[in-house]
Amino acid sequence: MAAQESPLNLPRPIGRLAPTPTGTLHLGNARSFLLAWLSIRQQGGTLILRIEDIDTPRVKAGAVQSAIDDLRWLGLDWDYGPDMHAGQIGGIPVTQSLRMQRYREVLLKLVRDGQVYRCSCTRSQIAQAAASAPHESGLSQLEGPIYPGTCRGHLNEVNQLFHFSESDPAALRWAFQPGSTPWNDGLLGHQNADPSLQLGDFVIGRASGMPSYQLAVVVDDHDMGVTEVVRGDDLVLSTYRQLAILKHLGWSIPDYYHVPLVLDADGRRMAKRQGDSLNYFREQNIQPQAIIGYLAYSLRLIDRPRALSPQDLIGKLDWTRLPKEPTKFTGRLN
Repeated sequence: MAAQESPLNLPRPIGRLAPTPTGTLHLGNARSFLLAWLSIRQQGGTLILRIEDIDTPRVKAGAVQSAIDDLRWLGLDWDYGPDMHAGQIGGIPVTQSLRMQRYREVLLKLVRDGQVYRCSCTRSQIAQAAASAPHESGLSQLEGPIYPGTCRGHLNEVNQLFHFSESDPAALRWAFQPGSTPWNDGLLGHQNADPSLQLGDFVIGRASGMPSYQLAVVVDDHDMGVTEVVRGDDLVLSTYRQLAILKHLGWSIPDYYHVPLVLDADGRRMAKRQGDSLNYFREQNIQPQAIIGYLAYSLRLIDRPRALSPQDLIGKLDWTRLPKEPTKFTGRLN
């Protein structure tokens, strides 16, 4: 994919660490962030710490500072973040909750472009409708029922007269155009699907003007000139949605790298629970170098677990050698 031109004239490539302050960071978060950090640092680029906090009901008090403390404790650093440069990069806040007006501007443009329609379906209604008209997705890791297009007939009803209303509970859905969307993942390789059939139209915002994650990250990556996105492979499906927005707006597309997850001893996704959180390891007086060494070993960057700093790994990242399967953490770092 074409690298994105930075409007801020920063050293390239430009990457980001993007924690969601809904709890403490866990080993899986740390591994993705380590790779994102390592890739940018060994290329001499620019790294942004961005706080993705628009899911306000789930944001935990103190979680932003906790994430900063955890990342600093691990030995990771960044060039722009909420704790430096007045929390901005080129005048752009790196905290999503401070950018709501910008998201609304882009959302309104998409509405007026006829790419978005109003949807009043509840989750239970979507589940019932999807069950009566099942789709054969062929994609793994689906987040839930595929939206069957119940309200798609409203596509032409949202027009230039549209205005946001705080009292309107409806969602705004992106209307996928039929056809395949091929793209290349820097780790997983060639990807292809027809999102109109295999994913279904997705929520891009609310009629109140509140953006979805899918919209906010696209706008942020564009405005901040991000050229490289490293994240967990549970977000592969999100890439189809974000590509649709990027292509419609004519914005450049970053390079994507989706890394395998770290699972707990029972084979479940880590979910910021006690026992796998970085805060837990800190409370147990486990040294951060032991965690970095374990993560590096799990990524095949070194041949055995040993105490290391992130700086010790610069130059060792080779995307072609990384595992594509998840790692199960059994509770031991050696």
